Amino acid sequence: MSNFVTVGAVAPTDGPPMAAAMNGTAPIEPPSELYQGRRAALPLDIVVVGCGLGGLAAAFCLAMAGHKVTILESVATIGEIGAGIFVGPNVTRLLIRWGLGKRLREVAVKPEARTVRRWCTGETLSWAQWGDPMAKKYGAPPYHVHRADLHRMLYDLAEPHVNIRTNCRVVSMNPSIPTLMLKSGEVVHADLVIGADGLKSTMRHFVVGTPDELRFTGDTAYRAVLPTEILLADPDLRSLVETPEITTWLGPQRHVVAYNIRAKEEYNIALCYTDRSPPAELWRIEESADRMKEEFVGWEPRIQKLLSLIPSTLKWKLMDRAPLETWIHEDGKLALLGDACHPMLPYAGQGAAMAIEDAAVLGNLFSRLSSRAQIAPLLHAYEAIRYERATNTQAFSRLSKATLHLPDGLEQEQRDTKMRAAMEDTLKKAGGEVVVSGTDTNTKGNTDHWNNEKRIAIQLGHDADEEAEKWWHQRGESEIGPLRVPSTL
Repeated sequence: MSNFVTVGAVAPTDGPPMAAAMNGTAPIEPPSELYQGRRAALPLDIVVVGCGLGGLAAAFCLAMAGHKVTILESVATIGEIGAGIFVGPNVTRLLIRWGLGKRLREVAVKPEARTVRRWCTGETLSWAQWGDPMAKKYGAPPYHVHRADLHRMLYDLAEPHVNIRTNCRVVSMNPSIPTLMLKSGEVVHADLVIGADGLKSTMRHFVVGTPDELRFTGDTAYRAVLPTEILLADPDLRSLVETPEITTWLGPQRHVVAYNIRAKEEYNIALCYTDRSPPAELWRIEESADRMKEEFVGWEPRIQKLLSLIPSTLKWKLMDRAPLETWIHEDGKLALLGDACHPMLPYAGQGAAMAIEDAAVLGNLFSRLSSRAQIAPLLHAYEAIRYERATNTQAFSRLSKATLHLPDGLEQEQRDTKMRAAMEDTLKKAGGEVVVSGTDTNTKGNTDHWNNEKRIAIQLGHDADEEAEKWWHQRGESEIGPLRVPSTL
């Protein structure tokens, strides 16, 4: 545990400062059994490269499936970057299943609603009830949580069951054996390798086999976190804390998203804008607050007040990669997970979700392993289950940007009109009124995908474990089950 950041901030040589985790006191209650009590009849030595959210989740799930798991992390001090993130029911159902329900309730905030506002006036364009109604509908609650707090939870969950090695940068790999060469010169052997090393993944190169460069999206993000006691002291800002919602302001080539985190002790603000400056390094630390304010001149008074409270901010350019044709190396002993294979832009708030879902599916499938002949087929099963959903979510995130950043004009006015109409239907339903089928504007031409019931159900109603179980009974039992043969490593 000594390698984990708990106080202050640590800046590794190749990234931004690490955020300190909020010290939760609620106990973690690891499940007595996962995967209906299954554990692999043939335990593997598995190496997970990367100790981020996806890597920790994958390591935990694979360990619970009966395997011996080692995490290799390149930095010397483990921590997590970023600020607030959204974890919807598709994620929280897994975290609760893994024993993190009490810790989540202690440090996270349940948003009661989602509100979309006009940039210059603050007019409400869209509103949807979240909170308990969403939890009831999808079987698990939505939360906003600081990324460092979620990372700490997953670290505490995984650490008793896996070997976490820091300062272990992978510089080369033979995917056929497989072996990994570390910067220190050490060679690490494994039966299976999972590449969970993020957007700047090294492991991705071994799967792709050719140069695969990051692409600048044209957008840059500022992030800041404010103590809520400052907002509570201002009559114009107090309601942002007292009524916990996720609020999005839409403007020309810009948008702002803000919500409470850390048991309403902090207020997270993310500001995205179209950046005309030349592409530069991925991270820029401690950008001038004055420079940030220049990008949001003329925005409504509450935004101006929030910006005036920010002394400095983190700024980074949003990078992307095209979808891969496959996440699996041809020799069937290396697979990618999370941002290493399907990086998500932040516009839909599903990046962490997709990595954690990946991890759940991997653990579920590999709880059935009984023969070395099943390793590659199970990896391809993981890809078959996850590829379409992750790729569609990537597209959903990119599409959301276009909706968020429309310039003022006819197209923006049409968007806002459809949002208002959808909001009226939502308010009627919340009040118990029946919206006649065929007149419901909620799903007709409304580009506000987070107020589209069908879209939300696809994204948040998903259960990764159920999908893995269903795949096995529909295909795996007949295609992979017969490969059960006596085997030695």
